[in-house]
Amino acid sequence: MTATDARSLAHDLLQRDDASLVALLVARGVSPTVTWSDAFDAAEALLESASAERAVVTVTAVEADALAAAIRGAEPEAIAAGAVRDALYARALVDPDGVPYPAIADAVRGQVPTDAAAAGPAPGTGSDAVPATGADAAASRDAAAAEQAFASSGSLSDILHTALAAPLSRIGTGALGATERRRLIESGAVGDADAADELVEIAARAGLLAGQDRHWLVTAAGVQWLRTGTVARWTEVAAALRAHLPAAVRTSAGGWLSLDRWAGAHPFDPTWPQRAHSEAALLRRWGMVAPDGEAPRWAAPLAAGSAVDTDALQMLLPTEVDRVYLQNDLTAIAPGPLQPQLDVRLRSMARRESRAQASTYRFTPDTLADALTAGETAETLRAFLEELSLTGLPQPLAYEIERTARRHGTLRVGPDVQGRTRVTSDDEALLRTIAVDQALRPLGLVRDGADLVSRSGADTAFWMLADARYPVVAVDADGARRRLDRHRLADEPPAASDPLAVYGPLLARLRAAQGSDAEAAWLGRELEQAVRARATIVVAVRLPDGTAREFTIEATGLGGGRLRGLDKMVDVERTLPVSSISGIRPA
Repeated sequence: MTATDARSLAHDLLQRDDASLVALLVARGVSPTVTWSDAFDAAEALLESASAERAVVTVTAVEADALAAAIRGAEPEAIAAGAVRDALYARALVDPDGVPYPAIADAVRGQVPTDAAAAGPAPGTGSDAVPATGADAAASRDAAAAEQAFASSGSLSDILHTALAAPLSRIGTGALGATERRRLIESGAVGDADAADELVEIAARAGLLAGQDRHWLVTAAGVQWLRTGTVARWTEVAAALRAHLPAAVRTSAGGWLSLDRWAGAHPFDPTWPQRAHSEAALLRRWGMVAPDGEAPRWAAPLAAGSAVDTDALQMLLPTEVDRVYLQNDLTAIAPGPLQPQLDVRLRSMARRESRAQASTYRFTPDTLADALTAGETAETLRAFLEELSLTGLPQPLAYEIERTARRHGTLRVGPDVQGRTRVTSDDEALLRTIAVDQALRPLGLVRDGADLVSRSGADTAFWMLADARYPVVAVDADGARRRLDRHRLADEPPAASDPLAVYGPLLARLRAAQGSDAEAAWLGRELEQAVRARATIVVAVRLPDGTAREFTIEATGLGGGRLRGLDKMVDVERTLPVSSISGIRPA
């Protein structure tokens, strides 16, 4: 990097508006807290060799070709106009005329392009994949991709249900821990560890799961997603996955490039081939592409940048059912995939034991009690199951509902007028049992007349009693029943910060430091550097008569508006007014 390069870039930075300058800083990974004093500091930092190398790693294949052509001295049209030039200029890789800065050119020459062939088969394809041809092969591919889409949608639903029951723990990198992978595999939610990792990543990209502390938690959007139909579920996630694809593999229409072009999309990034395979694996897991890397015909519009053909996809999916068979052994059998909203409601009162085309759900006293705790009543349970059942409500199940409901609610927990939590019951023996239950000691329950009171919150007391399997309901201050949601959801994400506000102090500092005379500021900077280095420089000075003269001096001091130094030609000390200096250059 030469002083002239940095000077040119500094002037260019000052000509940019705030929005484009912030976009440049973000694209180059500049911290808002960087200690740059002025635009010349910024230019030097952006053209520093390490910064240039980091920037070159991000260029796409098309940008790399344009840079290489310009460096070879190709015609200016190779880079001087169009979207490629604009993208490179926006990141300060080329000057306003499309000419690469020397530091960038050096960084490009120092890179070794990624060998796409050495990286293995195209992302998302197997090394032994045979391209499918013909109408029958295309129909088979469409059906296989739809089957994958259906299976992944069901698996992701199971993962969210599992996370609602107990948040999924994650390790420091954000990935699932080995214990959680086993938990998902043993529950039948996924078939292997790769599926668990990929589906959790898919859920995170779609905003259905969010990392919080050391857990993956279901979001409010995830809860809503569980209540939508299969096709709507799939298309929502597919759109999110497409939106998250790296820009290098996106088309101008909003779709994605053919997967066989992905491996070389970032030719100077040694980590890109593996990332490309991982990105393609997510599309394949979600059924957006077939094993051979091609999009099925019903997803082809999605790959082209428009909406998926939902009618064609729906025709290939198993028919969802809205009825089940209720059995005398307290099970429910769905003869096909149960509609998602019905599945969610049924899971709130029964434990699903198997997942396939025909799923089995089992009712137990505990699952029914959990439903009652969450706000159901015997009447709402019976009404829902009678409407859902193809075989009516079996007597054993009706009896179990009534028995559980009679016992449930024996304990009532709510606030009292003094701001405490009051536990009441008509069963004096039950209150005595609770008062001495060691598991409830943290509540600090004490007698207050016929009731028990605690300084703990009403919700905390309720859930501790529920976890101890006591028949408890939550009530308000008037004694009316309250519905509580046990599920711990992820916090709403904070509003995205305005980049202009984040970088505002830095922008103000860069602009204010230059004042109205950028040339004078640059000259002052060059003189300061020369003095620090005690460099020998050629100084051009405007004389009072209008002529100019050059002095070759060793710069020794700067202050009071004057430059001091040893004149090398006559070996005398000279003091030159800075206001008369029109330029300097190395001797």
